[in-house]
Amino acid sequence: MPPSIRAEKLLAELNRLRQDLDKDPADLEWVTLHHVFCFVSHKTGEFQKYLDEEAAKGAFDELE
Repeated sequence: MPPSIRAEKLLAELNRLRQDLDKDPADLEWVTLHHVFCFVSHKTGEFQKYLDEEAAKGAFDELE
């Protein structure tokens, strides 16, 4: 079985990136990170399934 990467780990990194920016609803970068983080956070189970499928393809081998 391929090594697994947890959705929570990637969500934490996405949240860190989002928090590195000043909250600015006029900034496309902040808006993008904010809404992607919110959406994926609500779909954690589906995101984990996607990550598991990608892990099986070797997508995260260099991270492990």
